[in-house]
Parts: sequence; structure tokens; C-alpha cells
Amino acid sequence: MAEKPKRKMAPCGQLTTRTLTMPADTNPAGDIFGGWVLTEMDKAGAVCAAERAGGRVVTVAIDAMSFLAPVFVGDVLSVYCDITRTGRTSITVQMEAWALRNRIGEDVKVTEGTFTFVSVDGKRKPKVLKKA
Repeated sequence: MAEKPKRKMAPCGQLTTRTLTMPADTNPAGDIFGGWVLTEMDKAGAVCAAERAGGRVVTVAIDAMSFLAPVFVGDVLSVYCDITRTGRTSITVQMEAWALRNRIGEDVKVTEGTFTFVSVDGKRKPKVLKKA
């Protein structure tokens, strides 16, 4: 019996950021630090949430974070964002990070997470979101 062809997964959400991984971002084993990946996701989520809020946002929670595969020097890290919930002042963003291996190879889902941001005013106080 013939084997079923593998179905390629596709990223969920909108492409928000892309960045090239560099040697300065690695641990002694040569893998990109998980904290660096988390930082890139936090920045992408903030861009997405700020667009929805129409202004400044701050990160208030990382509700879930799963590392699925390593990221290597030379990979292009792409972060995809999807707003899954809005509250009175908060915005929850589901994110996926994908690594394009060595800038030209296979695209691999490496991390996923759920971050919550709060819209704030100029005095860093919570600001009510405008209706979407």
C-alpha cells in the first residue's frame, strides 16, 4: 500500500516579524537561546497588540510557551500573531515562531505561545480599548 504524502503545516496568524539569527544569540552548544526567541515573540506580540490598541501596550502575562524544536545560527525566525481575545484593556495574542533553516531550507515550527498585553496611556495606566 502506498504511503500517504506528508501534509506540510502552515503558520497560523499574520506574519509580524522576521529576523536573522546570529552567533551572538547562541548558548555554548551553538543553539539560539530560548530567551532570545521569547524576546522576539514578545516584540512581535507587542507590535500586533499595539496596532489593535491604537497605541502603547505592555506585556502582563505569558500564559503558555512551548519550545518544539531548536533554532540555529543562520535561521530566519518568523513570528506569526493572531489576536484570540480582547477584554476591556487587555489583548491576548497567540503566536507561533517558525525557523527557515539556513535562510533557504525547510520551514519548521519551533515555538508557540500565548501572551497577554494591556493597553496603557501616557502615564502607564490601563487604557480602555476602542471597539474594533
